[in-house]
Amino acid sequence: MPYLLDGNNLIGTVRHTARPGPDDRHALVAEIADRLRRTRARATIFFDGPRGDRMTSLGPLAVRVAAGESADDAIVRAVAGSKTPAESLVVTADRGLAARVRDAGGKVVPPEAFFSRFGEGGAAPAPAGREPSVDVEEWSRYFADERNRK
Repeated sequence: MPYLLDGNNLIGTVRHTARPGPDDRHALVAEIADRLRRTRARATIFFDGPRGDRMTSLGPLAVRVAAGESADDAIVRAVAGSKTPAESLVVTADRGLAARVRDAGGKVVPPEAFFSRFGEGGAAPAPAGREPSVDVEEWSRYFADERNRK
């Protein structure tokens, strides 16, 4: 079952900020990629962004910046456009998005359930006013593996 993650909503839940910046996005993406790397699960995390739809991949985690529409709209479109919408699991605490996902035939998973299912992550939220630390050696090992360079 594919997981579709509401990135900005998860930042608010995990990083406790309503106005996420690039550091918050990077820390969240690193944490989720780390959690998924230990499993066979795959996920796409959606963020709002400037023009030009962009997508990158970090192994089991695809990062999509939705442009020209909101990340919520892109998530609903992905669920509705799926061959099996009922197998789409959207991770969000946003009640409005949750209702739209259910109307499109998808299922909603609260962030707490997603994070408990995938155990402890390696990237903890950074304390207020501090940059998140980056494990350069871990990223070097990750990208040294050809399977992670798509």
